Amino acid sequence: METEGQRKKEAIPLLTPYQMGKFHLSHRMVLAPMSRWRSYNFTAQPHAVLYYSQRTTRGGFLIGEASGISDTAQGNTWKHGSLLWMRFMRKGGIFFCQLWHAGRASKYEYQPNGHPPISCTDKPITSEAQIDGTTAADHPPPRRLSVQEIFQVVDDFRVAARNAREAGFDGVEIHAANGYLVDQFLKDGVNDRRDEYGGSLENRCRFPLQVVEAIADEIGADRVGVRLSPFADNNDCGDSNPQALAIYMAQELSKRGILYCHIMEPTMITQFERVETKSSHGPMREAFKGTFIAAGGYNREDGNEAIANGNADLIAFGRLFLANPDLPKRFELDTPLNRSDGRTFCTSDPIVGYTDYPFLDQTP
Repeated sequence: METEGQRKKEAIPLLTPYQMGKFHLSHRMVLAPMSRWRSYNFTAQPHAVLYYSQRTTRGGFLIGEASGISDTAQGNTWKHGSLLWMRFMRKGGIFFCQLWHAGRASKYEYQPNGHPPISCTDKPITSEAQIDGTTAADHPPPRRLSVQEIFQVVDDFRVAARNAREAGFDGVEIHAANGYLVDQFLKDGVNDRRDEYGGSLENRCRFPLQVVEAIADEIGADRVGVRLSPFADNNDCGDSNPQALAIYMAQELSKRGILYCHIMEPTMITQFERVETKSSHGPMREAFKGTFIAAGGYNREDGNEAIANGNADLIAFGRLFLANPDLPKRFELDTPLNRSDGRTFCTSDPIVGYTDYPFLDQTP
């Protein structure tokens, strides 16, 4: 006979199993990639192993925070370098490495020999605050990449994907969101090129899709995901027709047979607050035939609703997972949640606001 707890668990869509390609997931709650700034000199530290282990369940899906693909990729000294990630003790979880290049969202001091950061343009970011919304921004003018240099960056992504697999990651997510390099090529508010990598929608998507193809050829399309934020304007990176961009990229990614598409909700114009909008990811969901992951301020109620209604296959949780390492258990039991502390999101402290959030059985 089923217990009340078993019936309750089966009634929660977020806690139903899901087959994501070759990966069998025990539930549909994903740990979203979040910049936590706890590495040192681009190297993941031992406390990162504890942080991710705390948030791992058997059959759970985790996406690591942005890892720089090369020496030109970094936007600050606290991001991880993909080549130097230590092997992660996953406890049966599925762990993907997010591959990232900051592009123009960087500074001279983070670049080799103090050179300008690279981008599709030579226009600097004009936002007064960084993507966290609070830290003052002072980004220098970037250097426009030549076509030959674009080929090199594509290869950097390919090599980083290979290294991630060799390091023990199950797959990779290409960070094509939040106003970083790949997103800079996608958005017509930034990309002002007049060659085959700029102008038309197809041209602006050329570099991102070349990155996808190179990585898929290297490690297999069934181990590749892409994160997109077509509706957002993070890092001064917006587009005049985000819906068209979203649908086109979803169609093209689907043609290439990648594992999943990870979309920032249209309501998340900025990184930390939801806004009312008439835009919807529905057409993008329909255009992409693989696993569809939605992110953007979800809670237990609307996450369950999104899964039940077929609006997404999986839901990525950021701040809730940050503050509640046992979030799936808390959702199962429908218990109170720890509140996150925004003051400790992005600091160098290896414990406070990182690994010290209590589990349910530790809560007074």
